[in-house]
Amino acid sequence: MAVKILVVDDERTIVDSLREILESAGYEVLCANSGEQAITTVAAFCPDVLLTDVLMPGMNGFEAALEIKYMCPSCRLLLFSGQAATTQLAQNFSPTFTSRGYRFELLPKPFHPIALLKKLEETLTKAG
Repeated sequence: MAVKILVVDDERTIVDSLREILESAGYEVLCANSGEQAITTVAAFCPDVLLTDVLMPGMNGFEAALEIKYMCPSCRLLLFSGQAATTQLAQNFSPTFTSRGYRFELLPKPFHPIALLKKLEETLTKAG
C-alpha cells in the first residue's frame, strides 16, 4: 500500500508541482489549498505525512498541523516556508507541539525535488 501524503499550500502551482513530484515517486497524494480544507480532507483521508506550507490565509500551517495530528496521531509532520517571519511563528508554536509530544520539521522553500524526497524518506523512517 502506498504512503499517503496530504499536501497543503495556498499557491496552486506549488501544490501541483508537489503532487507531480510525489506521485511520480509512488506516493498517494491528496491536496488542499488551505488549512481549513486540509482539516476537512483528513476526515476521509488520514495521511501518513502532512506536508504543509506555514504561512497561509486563515488557518496557518502550524494550526492545521496540530489539528491534523490530533485527528491522525500517527501522521508525520513536515512544514515548509519561504518566509523569514516563519522563524518567530515556529518559536511561538514549538512549546505547544512539544507539550503534546508532537514533532515537526520545518523546511525552507524552495527545495529541490530530490532533497524533498530524501527528507520525506528520513521522516518516514523516524519513530513518532
